[in-house]
Amino acid sequence: MMSKAIPSAEDLARLDREDPLNWTRDEFEIPTIKACGGEGDGDAIYFCGNSLGLLSRRARQHVLEELDVWSTSTVTGHFKHPHGRPWKHVDAPLTPHLAKIVGAKEEEVAHSSTLTSNIHNLFTSFYRPTEKRWKIVIEKGSFPSDWYAIHSHPQLHDKILSPEQIKEAVIGLEPREGEETLRTEDILKVLDDNKDTIAIVWLPLVQYYTGQLFDVAAIAPKVHEIGALIGLDMAHGIGNVETKLNEWEVDFAVWCTYKYLNAGPAAIGGYYIRAGLDDGGRRLAGWWGNDAATRFQMSPDFQPTPGAKGYQHSCTPVLSSIPLLATLELIDKVGFSNMVAKGRRLTGTLVTLLETSPYYIDTSDPKADQSKVGFKILTPPAPYRGTQLSIAITPEGHGTMPRVFSRMIQRGLVGDERQPSVIRLSPVVLYNRFEEIGRAVKIIEQALKEEEEWQKTNGGEVDLKGHDLISKE
Repeated sequence: MMSKAIPSAEDLARLDREDPLNWTRDEFEIPTIKACGGEGDGDAIYFCGNSLGLLSRRARQHVLEELDVWSTSTVTGHFKHPHGRPWKHVDAPLTPHLAKIVGAKEEEVAHSSTLTSNIHNLFTSFYRPTEKRWKIVIEKGSFPSDWYAIHSHPQLHDKILSPEQIKEAVIGLEPREGEETLRTEDILKVLDDNKDTIAIVWLPLVQYYTGQLFDVAAIAPKVHEIGALIGLDMAHGIGNVETKLNEWEVDFAVWCTYKYLNAGPAAIGGYYIRAGLDDGGRRLAGWWGNDAATRFQMSPDFQPTPGAKGYQHSCTPVLSSIPLLATLELIDKVGFSNMVAKGRRLTGTLVTLLETSPYYIDTSDPKADQSKVGFKILTPPAPYRGTQLSIAITPEGHGTMPRVFSRMIQRGLVGDERQPSVIRLSPVVLYNRFEEIGRAVKIIEQALKEEEEWQKTNGGEVDLKGHDLISKE
């Protein structure tokens, strides 16, 4: 491994002082170590925006305003609103911001429902299998909700597909043996090998477990060449990485808003439908998809709003939309391209410090000992990543990772864990600092050092309960 300049605490402090976006942290409410389950005073190092973003001060203000409107104006808040956000059109100020972030036209974007519901909504319209073209390509390690949802759709077409076809409908992409992430050339080969039978290719923009950013610009043309559609799950991509849905010629996509867009727990989702994409008359209609100009006339005849909004079903939830508006307004002020640039610097700094740690296991080295206490990095190098970095704690299994994770929490470093061995860390541009990167790596190293000592004391035996053991130390 090439030697790298290791940034000192002074270097990291200087990076924070020189950071043109250093003011945005004050826009958020940072949780304390104790509030996150740790021991000690001060703010936690919150590297979990890939799972749930923090509450912004403006979002709190907006929500309190909406509660006051509900309290005082009641139902008239749908039409007259003291803050200029009538509930009838609560999604209107969100649409241009969302379209800009995902690289789409405004009429191609809708703010509605939840991620999985939107998957079902769009697949009902655009998965139209025939006897010759019926397969769906999806990565085998996809988020369970995607995996379950996609598997359910071929079964809805049992009048067209035989039981054997339904059984073979899903093609699961897998990394090569001994590798953690998918190679673009391998995806393209699968598409070529099954070019006459594929109906839809469904991929994440950023893979939830490994943090891999897929090369959609290279994959989408091949999908269209074979006569199929390409859809994206952008849950871990929106607000995190540069996205160009129109330029990439993606057909449809879905996302959530509670991660990098900070809309709150289980907040509303959204979706994109390429202009002109034909649904074959298979739209699932709802009254909120009816033309807004005539919606309240309650006509028995459905007249869909042109574009993506014509696929909406029910009225837009106000209390989970308003926090999103706060983040989108902040992003517009900051400039998303500036956020992407800072994200690369933050994550790059984290990688540098991790790769120069004595606990780092370089998997490119055939002599690397993966049986020792340490960690390896699963996430690909730039540019095939966002801000999420997934590390696998070694030795894998036997409760090693949960114990290390619990020690991290105790010291105020909040990431999240994925069994059996992965800890995901995501320094978020809008509220994390470079100096937190340095402190986070020291906490990880201390947690691993204690794990080393624990395993020696216990004769190499490990407790499968993991978390329970920490409380006994």
